[in-house]
Amino acid sequence: MRNRDTASAGAGTGNLLEVSDLSVSAGSKALVSSLSFSMAAGERIGLIGESGSGKSLTATALLGLLPDELTVSGTAHLRGFGPDLLTASDKAMQDLRGDEISMVFQEPLSALNPLMKVGAQVAEVMLQHRTVPNRAAARRRAVELLASVRIPDPAQAAGAYPHQLSGGQRQRVMVAMALANDPQLLLADEPTTALDVTVQSQVLELISAQVSERGTGLLFITHDLAVVANMCTRVLVLNKGRLVESGDLDKIFSAPEHPYTRALLAASDLSATDGRGRLFTVETAAAYVPPALRGGTPPAAPTPQAPRSEAAAGPALISATGLGRTYHRARTTPFGPRPVVNALADVSFTVAPGERVGIVGESGSGKSTLLRILAGLDTPTSGQATVAGTSIAGARESDLVPLRNALQIVFQDPLGSLDPRMKVADIIAEPLLVPGRKLDAAGRLAEVHRMLGLVGLDAESAHRYPHQFSGGQRQRISIARALVNRPRILVADEPVSALDVSVRAQVLNLIADLVDEYALTLLLVSHDLSVVRHLCGRVIVMKDGRIVESGDTEQIYNHPAHPYTAQLISSSLDLSEELAMPN
Repeated sequence: MRNRDTASAGAGTGNLLEVSDLSVSAGSKALVSSLSFSMAAGERIGLIGESGSGKSLTATALLGLLPDELTVSGTAHLRGFGPDLLTASDKAMQDLRGDEISMVFQEPLSALNPLMKVGAQVAEVMLQHRTVPNRAAARRRAVELLASVRIPDPAQAAGAYPHQLSGGQRQRVMVAMALANDPQLLLADEPTTALDVTVQSQVLELISAQVSERGTGLLFITHDLAVVANMCTRVLVLNKGRLVESGDLDKIFSAPEHPYTRALLAASDLSATDGRGRLFTVETAAAYVPPALRGGTPPAAPTPQAPRSEAAAGPALISATGLGRTYHRARTTPFGPRPVVNALADVSFTVAPGERVGIVGESGSGKSTLLRILAGLDTPTSGQATVAGTSIAGARESDLVPLRNALQIVFQDPLGSLDPRMKVADIIAEPLLVPGRKLDAAGRLAEVHRMLGLVGLDAESAHRYPHQFSGGQRQRISIARALVNRPRILVADEPVSALDVSVRAQVLNLIADLVDEYALTLLLVSHDLSVVRHLCGRVIVMKDGRIVESGDTEQIYNHPAHPYTAQLISSSLDLSEELAMPN
């Protein structure tokens, strides 16, 4: 595994952090129960578990930032700081935060002050703790710190507001702020979850280098086990607020003792499948063999799809020729020209009936714009697209009715795409109300119950609202709604990126099963290359609105022809590959 050589820098000088019987509760409900662990100076510990396991609450408790309605007990001591972190006064914790303990949050845009330039925000951390003599020194040091986290033109970036920087640059600013005063302990709470794979790789490398240089202890909170394998030497596994397993990462990830740890590993490892070619889930994890015990790391094989000869027979189901889409931004000066954005440029490809095609690329590559055009939600500026016999360019809404029946979309965020005021039965049945369908109310309800059964939900779910379900269950409802009209094409736009790893495996298996059962054509958009590799037989790689490479998935993954494709693949973290790397 990478970064192991420097991970324990500074260890051996006594424990940096001692946590004993940490418990957090809301009334009578225990959220974290009797959590105990220690950290040596410079050690890197991964805190892993699903949503609701208590990971973020643990970090928040150590910072003294728990909401008033929560109760905390136990003890937590930081080297060189007398008071207990869990009972220290607000004044003592204010002096500590940002100085001896710092945190990098998941979403930097919400953590940074939108009305304050980033250089001033970095400087403020040092001025608050008086680690620099004056404001001029703080401004100079802020630029140096922005340069140390490899932000291009740091002096110019210091004068920018957060919204004027990219997501990766904002996260680098957060790292610079967190490390400005050389803290003893850095807490990182899902710091790369929202980033593209190449930016994620850069930020992880940056955090690793910075904490190694300073000898800083790192508590890395994430649900992504590949990231933990890349960054950490020890791991703590939380399940429903309880520590179920802890120890050296190599041992835990190669020979897990607790069934929950094995389940997390199994669901995270997209290179491993069961006898049916499906990903392992929590329910099937008992048969999972970790990569270290498999005697190698065989490449993931995509789930079998229709034979090439059958898929290629007949006319293309989706055809794009010379697609272009240009947008105009608002003027930057009263009488100046409106800046032009070329979201798509000369995009051409075809998809045969029954194919499974993945579209990959970073934010801004044109993936979402292409999907909107294919779904009839946008029109191209140039070129032509035909989907299931419907020509998109210049089509009126009435012309798109056949397309609406033939193509359905599953979105990234199910809570945002499901009407919170509608019951599940009405949400799933809504596509059945289109003109031409002759089902009565009883027939529609029967279809709803049938779809709920197909996606693994009970019939009683029909009478509940979206907020009463978990994220994975809401995504199942989205899939049921998309397939109730029996479309020919399923477009999945980042369908699992917001889900825990165990739920991710379940939803991916569900999509694979339903694509098989309904003989669907699948168009999958994802920044997770392992997901595309598992589900798709062909991949299209996009950059700056253009297709830079396309072809057989395994061929492209093993022998990428374009440098950008090679960069995407090398930046993607794969659990089995991380575990196979020598210490």
